[in-house]
Amino acid sequence: MIRINLLPHREARRKALRQQFYALAGLVMVAAGAIWFLGYTLIEAMVEHQAEKNRFLKSEIAVLDKQIEEIKKLKEQTEALLQRKQVIESLQVNRSETVHLFNELARQLPSGVYLKTIKQEGQKITLTGYAQSNARVSTLMHNLDESPLLERPVLIEIKAAQVGKRRLSEFAMNIFFTRQSTAQDAAGSAKKPGVNKK
Repeated sequence: MIRINLLPHREARRKALRQQFYALAGLVMVAAGAIWFLGYTLIEAMVEHQAEKNRFLKSEIAVLDKQIEEIKKLKEQTEALLQRKQVIESLQVNRSETVHLFNELARQLPSGVYLKTIKQEGQKITLTGYAQSNARVSTLMHNLDESPLLERPVLIEIKAAQVGKRRLSEFAMNIFFTRQSTAQDAAGSAKKPGVNKK
């Protein structure tokens, strides 16, 4: 009977399997390392790309912020110009109002009535003056009430006064000026030429 010693063969097989295992483990580690490196490189590239996008967005936001500031400044300048325009328009209207007021007072003032002072606060006008009689003051109030530009005459006081050697009635009254455009004033004056001042 032949006896074969299988121990060296088994030992060689084990050694080959061990070497195979180590080689496989090495390959797996190399592959894992390569995959990790590729993943890390890819993620780094994505992060850098996103950082580049963020930098671009920040720069664009800064540009937009500057444009918004410029727009705000332009809006403020526009509002200031509009306010100036409104002030100029109101001054022009007030300038023509004064002319119309004096013209209307001259038209509606009956004979025998003399104005001493005219004071305007907004639309309210305070008149003080002298009249030859109380009836003349009543005629003045009636004329002012009929005026297209003046309204609501209210007598504050009337009293006897001595001016030189003449005895007159001193009066004070409030009236209100109706704000109208120049065209409306002209049309109103044409329709109502004034009442009898006698």
